[in-house]
Amino acid sequence: MVLGYHVIFSTYGFWLPNDPRGSWSEFVGAWELFVAGGQATKTTESRSLAYDPHDRSKRLAVKRELARPPVKFTGIQARAVVHGFRDYVARTGLRVWACAIMPDHVHLVVERSSSPIERVVQRLKGAATHALIAENLHPFANLANPGELPPKCWARGEWKVFIFDAEHIASAIQYVENNPVKDGRPPQRWSFVTPYNPSAV
Repeated sequence: MVLGYHVIFSTYGFWLPNDPRGSWSEFVGAWELFVAGGQATKTTESRSLAYDPHDRSKRLAVKRELARPPVKFTGIQARAVVHGFRDYVARTGLRVWACAIMPDHVHLVVERSSSPIERVVQRLKGAATHALIAENLHPFANLANPGELPPKCWARGEWKVFIFDAEHIASAIQYVENNPVKDGRPPQRWSFVTPYNPSAV
């Protein structure tokens, strides 16, 4: 039985559907990206592909074809994302065991809930976007027409790993908690994160 998930979702432009290292996408939605980088590079690998050897020049060439600059959250914007996640967790009771908010992607380890994980991620993105707009911190606020929402700052979809036992939950939590440290950043501690208790699952 699935006990939880390790999910990764990214900001706009971080990991493209035809990234040479592989992606979670089955198609390339923008013609310009397809011309520059070819078809989607869907993979079923569950390990991180971030540091795999690849054609870096090709990856960067495809990024230059994006309609908007890739999103990298500032520290203040990341704090607004935290506010959105916190409000969603308070509203729904979702149990989050680990969370790392990086400038261009998010790692979460969450308990299985009654909603599909894809819907949970979609709602978390929505809550974070709502907070960014409410705090006048949305990365594309200057591109919004009067009375309209700005372009999306999140990429479509998510990467998800199904977790079936306590050992792998603990391992995923450790991986997520170490993610900022590995990137030279301080550890992250968020009020909406619940310490993992195997007996409570």
